[in-house]
Amino acid sequence: MMERGRPRSFDRDAALRRAMEIFWAKGYDGASLADLTKAMGINAPSLYAAFGSKEGLFREAVALYGETEGTEIWTSVTDASSARETFDRFLHASADAFTRPGKPAGCLVVLGALNATDTNEKICRELRDLRTGNIETLRDRLKRAVAEGELPESVDCMAVAAFYVAVQHGMSIQARDGASPEALHSVAASAMAAWDGLTQRQ
Repeated sequence: MMERGRPRSFDRDAALRRAMEIFWAKGYDGASLADLTKAMGINAPSLYAAFGSKEGLFREAVALYGETEGTEIWTSVTDASSARETFDRFLHASADAFTRPGKPAGCLVVLGALNATDTNEKICRELRDLRTGNIETLRDRLKRAVAEGELPESVDCMAVAAFYVAVQHGMSIQARDGASPEALHSVAASAMAAWDGLTQRQ
């Protein structure tokens, strides 16, 4: 009996990783179908058969990015012994992750799609939700520090979290513009110099 359909003639996981790097380097809108299929080593019908659409491919690429790239940025949230250490490691790990040799510079979640259009509105919203979730993760770490007595109750946890994420986003843009790891570590150190002023008792 003949088998139904045509078996895939490519490594889906490897193709997805190559697509992730194209999206990471060029953004959702900048990555053309020709860019993606060339990098993945497949044709357009195979891409659609495997991933459904460019949107579907991008969503899987973002998920893969979150699982495999820069994971050390977020381990500090659970592993660091203090809130200050959490934020210090968060920024310095970002400096390293955003300038890793052989990888696109900056952060896919930050740079993947910023300007909403008729063709990317859902993607923009999904990335915005991820960025908001990152702020909330850091806010919750600060709330834990308040509950444990490390920080005073007067600390505006959301404002502090939003400030440090804004610094991290700026580092991502600077990395894309060619900033060195040393320059980004300097930015991280400068931001941490503001820690006491942001978290002291008022």
